[in-house]
Amino acid sequence: MTAAAPLALDGPAPVAFPVAARLAALAGWRRHAAAAGFGVLATLALPPAQAAPLLWIAFPALLWLVDGCRSTRSAFWTGWWFGLAHHLFGLYWIAGALFVDIASFWWALPLAAGGLPVVLAVFVGAGTALLHRSGLRGPARVLAFAGLWAVGEWVRGVVFTGFPWNLIGYAWTAWLPVVQTAAWVGVHGLGLLTVLAASAPWLLGRPDVSRRIAVGATVAGIGLFVALAAAGAVRLAVNPTVPTERTVRIVQPNTGNLLSPTRDQVVDAFRRVLRLQADPPPGAVIVWPETAVPALIDRDPEALRLVGSVTPKGGYTVAATPRVVTDADGRRRIHNSVLAVDPEGRVVETYDKAHLVPFGEYVPFRWLFPGIAAVATGPDEFSPGPGPRTWRLPGVPAVGPLICYEVIFPAAVVDRADRPEWLLNATNDSWYGRTAGPHQHFAITRMRAVEEGVPVVRAALTGISGVIDPLGRVVARLGLDAEGVVDAPLPRPLDGPPLQARAGHLGLVVMLMILALCVPITRHRC
Repeated sequence: MTAAAPLALDGPAPVAFPVAARLAALAGWRRHAAAAGFGVLATLALPPAQAAPLLWIAFPALLWLVDGCRSTRSAFWTGWWFGLAHHLFGLYWIAGALFVDIASFWWALPLAAGGLPVVLAVFVGAGTALLHRSGLRGPARVLAFAGLWAVGEWVRGVVFTGFPWNLIGYAWTAWLPVVQTAAWVGVHGLGLLTVLAASAPWLLGRPDVSRRIAVGATVAGIGLFVALAAAGAVRLAVNPTVPTERTVRIVQPNTGNLLSPTRDQVVDAFRRVLRLQADPPPGAVIVWPETAVPALIDRDPEALRLVGSVTPKGGYTVAATPRVVTDADGRRRIHNSVLAVDPEGRVVETYDKAHLVPFGEYVPFRWLFPGIAAVATGPDEFSPGPGPRTWRLPGVPAVGPLICYEVIFPAAVVDRADRPEWLLNATNDSWYGRTAGPHQHFAITRMRAVEEGVPVVRAALTGISGVIDPLGRVVARLGLDAEGVVDAPLPRPLDGPPLQARAGHLGLVVMLMILALCVPITRHRC
């Protein structure tokens, strides 16, 4: 095996591949611009473009750029610019929420468009800085980079309530056989494997790594995903979609957001939902999207009677609506909720959203922002519910309700002490119009179905709505900006929960431990 000198920490590391050499030679704004460009390229691997093979260009290029850094600080900023562009172009649609009431929130537009990407980029920069500081070379450097990226994605998914959006594992949502890997290791584990395989071509640009090892690692990375795709294809073939006898009807009224609605607007929205809901299949479960009717219908006996009148015998209407609760001490709390209403117009179950959107449904650190109102609620902030729970409605498979972006949190969408047989996600993506946001949200929802091994019924105010089976196949769908309903048999869950559903993030921890053991081995032997 060819002997190799360690990477220099006080000057650019030597590279052999012509493209790698040119990238490593860049400095200053040219290096940052190149890093940003490859960050955008990595964004195109994610929904809605879903060009996953582009990661085999973006990640090696980032590592070659880091090779040319003279200091840990320079390595941080190289990674930070990569992360900034990656998240800026991946999350641009968040700023669209402000245009619903731009007269009130114009001042927050720069923060919404750039503030979150600036913070998320720190996790990428911290990873490249630590990688540079480690002085690792050869395959050990690739292993360390994959581990650091995975840890960064996991951490940003939990700190400050978490935002696990645009995880690299979602690059595979259009490649359903590969997505099956999430059933065993979750989206975080799939992301780790993706970064590991996609970074392997970096070795081709290193003169201190033998050509045999560089080519072998690159081919092994591609082979890994060929094997995962083959295993996933088998899993799809032996687990066809099996319908239950229960039908679900998704109502998509396409009304758009109604901030501070007038009474006439509320009445019109209510009538539209009831019209779409009319004449459902016998015994169907009808699902409304979030904010379909912005009114306290649980406190209006006539409204509940009307809902019950269009609810089929033996079925239920799951209505997403605000709910007001008064505590024993007289304190008034508002919840973003879903209610299960029976044909007699009785509320038989409730669920209050637990994972609220910061600055959307409440303002965190209120003492720091005394004059700021939440975008979606104004001065009346929502209060969080207790967390995931399972409804057991007579005659209906046990269901776990989720509201809006609660579905984006891996290993946190079901009550593990009382697992549901399907998930119901009521959401409102109309804030973001015809952007990448609704497509990304739908793709994320499909990943949760695979991880948990249960079907997901998703009702969105303006789309995308659909029924997803436990392997991520879309059984029925309503696209963006369409008014209508979709009726579909509720798919059966898998016979048993997959490994990811049983172990949660344990699979990721085990994979990181294996990487940690392999790093010193490959450091001394390659």
